[in-house]
Amino acid sequence: MLSPTAPTIKPLYRRVLLYLIDTGIICVSLFFGFFCYLFTVHPSVTLPELLEELLLIAAVHLLVEILCRLNNIIWQYAGVHEYLYLISLSISGGILGCTLAYFLLKHHIPVIYYLFCVLVCTSLLTLSRILYREFRNTKKLYSPSPDARRLLIIGAGDAGSRLLDEIRTSPFCGLSPVGFLDDNPRKHGRSIGGICVFGAIDELESVCKEQKIDTLCLAIPSLSSEQRSNILQKCLNTDCTIQTLPAITELNDKKTLIGNLRSITPEELLGREPVRVADEAILDFVHGKTVVITGGGGSIGSELCRKIAANQPKRLIIIDVYENNAYSIQQELLRQYGGALNFEVFIATVCDFGKINSIFASERPDIVIHAAAHKHVPLMETVPDEAVKNNVFGTFNTVMAARENKVKKMILISTDKAVNPTNIMGATKRMCEMIIQYADSISPDTTFAAVRFGNVLGSNGSVIPLFKKQIEEHHDLTVTHPEMIRYFMTISEASQLVLTASAMANGGEIFVLDMGEPVKIDDLARNMIRLAGLTPGKDINIQYIGLRPGEKLYEELLMSEEGLNQTPNKKIFIGKTIPMDYDCFIHQLDELRNLAEDPGNSPAVIEQKMMEIVPTFRRTPQTPVSGEEKISRTSAAAASYKTSSSI
Repeated sequence: MLSPTAPTIKPLYRRVLLYLIDTGIICVSLFFGFFCYLFTVHPSVTLPELLEELLLIAAVHLLVEILCRLNNIIWQYAGVHEYLYLISLSISGGILGCTLAYFLLKHHIPVIYYLFCVLVCTSLLTLSRILYREFRNTKKLYSPSPDARRLLIIGAGDAGSRLLDEIRTSPFCGLSPVGFLDDNPRKHGRSIGGICVFGAIDELESVCKEQKIDTLCLAIPSLSSEQRSNILQKCLNTDCTIQTLPAITELNDKKTLIGNLRSITPEELLGREPVRVADEAILDFVHGKTVVITGGGGSIGSELCRKIAANQPKRLIIIDVYENNAYSIQQELLRQYGGALNFEVFIATVCDFGKINSIFASERPDIVIHAAAHKHVPLMETVPDEAVKNNVFGTFNTVMAARENKVKKMILISTDKAVNPTNIMGATKRMCEMIIQYADSISPDTTFAAVRFGNVLGSNGSVIPLFKKQIEEHHDLTVTHPEMIRYFMTISEASQLVLTASAMANGGEIFVLDMGEPVKIDDLARNMIRLAGLTPGKDINIQYIGLRPGEKLYEELLMSEEGLNQTPNKKIFIGKTIPMDYDCFIHQLDELRNLAEDPGNSPAVIEQKMMEIVPTFRRTPQTPVSGEEKISRTSAAAASYKTSSSI
C-alpha cells in the first residue's frame, strides 16, 4: 500500500533531476566559454582559477532557478510565456553570477567572455526544454491507422494550421491530413508542418483524384456567405465528405477547432448573406411591453419568443394549442432566463374566442403577433372546413379580442401562398390579410398589419428536414417537379424582419420581406445528397411525384394589383392596399362560417365560397415552362419588386 507521501515523491524526484540537468548544462556552457577564452587570448589565468569562476557562477545561477521555482513549470505544455520566463531567469542568474565572480574572484577575465557564457547557457537551457517538449509531444502524436480518412484542408492560414496541429494530437479523430489548398500563390508548393500546399482551390477536383482524398475540410472562417457557397459548390463536384469550420461569428471559443468542425448545412449552399437587423429597432418595439405570441410553440412562433425575450419585454405571453411545443419553448426560456423573464404559457386554441378574449382581458397586451395557423398545403386540401375554422376564424377571433381589449398593435404572419392562391391554405391566408385590412379600418385604438414571406429553412414540415430524413433512411428523395422553385429564408432572419416590420406598422399594411434569389428544389435535393457523401442517381435516386393538389411550381410575393413601396429597411417593402367592400366581405365571412361549421357540406361547396371571397383564388394549373425560363421570370419579378418605389 502506498504511503501518504507517495504522490509527492515522484514530482520532487523529477524536479531534482531537472535541476541537476540544468547544473550540467550551465557547467558545460561556462566551460565552453572559458575554454574559448583560454585558447584565444592566452591569459595568465590558470585552469583552477577558471574552475572557481565556473563553480561560483553555476551555484548562483542554480540558486536563482530554485528560488524562482523554474522547474515547477510543466515543460511538456510550455508556451511563449514560459519560455520568456526561462530566458529572463537565465540571463538574470548568469549576469548575477558573472558579476559576483568578476568582483569577488578578481581574475580579470574580459567582460565579453562572461556575456558569451551567459548567451550560450541561456540558449542551451531553452533548447533543452524545447527538445524535451517536442519529444514528449511526438510520443503522443496520432499515427493514423490504415483506415483513417485522407483529409485535404481548404485554407492554409491560421485556422488551417491550428486544425492540422489539433488533428495530429487527437488520437481518435480518424483523419490523416494529406495537404492544403489555398488561393494565395505565395503559399503554393510550400509546406505547413511537413504538409504540402498543393495549389489553388480551383484545382480541388484534380487534387482529390490524384491524392485519393476522402474528406474535405473548409478552414476559412472569414469567408462571406457567397464565397463559402462558391467553394462548397466545387466541393460537391467531388465524392468527398465535406466538413467546415463555422464563420468567425459562430465559432465557439470554448471548443478546440476540431470541436467546432461540423457538417455543411443546406442553408450554406444558398450563398445568401444573413440579414442583419439593428437590435435597437427590435428593442424599441418590445422593450417594456406585454407581448402575446399565438402559435408560440411553432417554428416561427418559438423564434419570435426567443427574440422578444432577449429584448427585455415587460411580460411575454405564449399561446399554443399543442402542449408539447408549448412545453419545449417554456423549458428553453426557463433554462435561459430563469426568473429574470416574466412570461406565461397558455394552452388554448384561437378557435375559442371566449378563451382568447379572456387571456387578453387579464393580461392586457400591448402587442399581439398572430403566428397560429394550419400551414401544410396538402393536409388542408382534404379538410377545407378545418383550414377555414382555424386560419380564417381563428384570425378573426384574435383580431376581435385585440380590438375589444384595445391592444396597441396586432401583426399577422402571412405567406407568399396568399398571392394568387391555388390551394386552400393560401386562400385562407389571403382572407386573413383581408380581415386585418378590415379590422384596421374600424379600429381607432389598434393598429393591424400583416407580414408576408416565403418558405422558412428548417421549419416544421419544410422540405429540408424531409430530405434529411429520407437520406438518413436511404430512401429516394421525393421532389414534386424538376422545375419546382421556391424562395427561402432562415427562421432567425424571418423573425428579425417580422419584428422590424411590426415596429414600422401604421395600419393596414402588408409588409413583404425580401427573400433573396429563388432556389430550384431539384438542385437543393441533389446538393443535399452530395453533402451526405453520396452520389445522386447512384446511391440515392430522386423520384418526381408530381405537383400535389393546389401546389404551384413557383411562388409569388405580391399580387398583380399590388405595388410596392420601399421602407427605410432595404429588406422590407409595403404592398399597396387593395380596395374592398367591407360590408360585403363580412356578409361573405358569415356565410363561410355557416358552411364550415356544417359537417354535411362537401369540400367543393366550401371551396366555391372561398373563391367568391378571394377572386384571385383559382385552381388553374400553371403552364409548364423550361427551368431556365422559370428562373428568369422569377428573378425578374424579384428584381422588379426590389427596385419599385410605388406603383
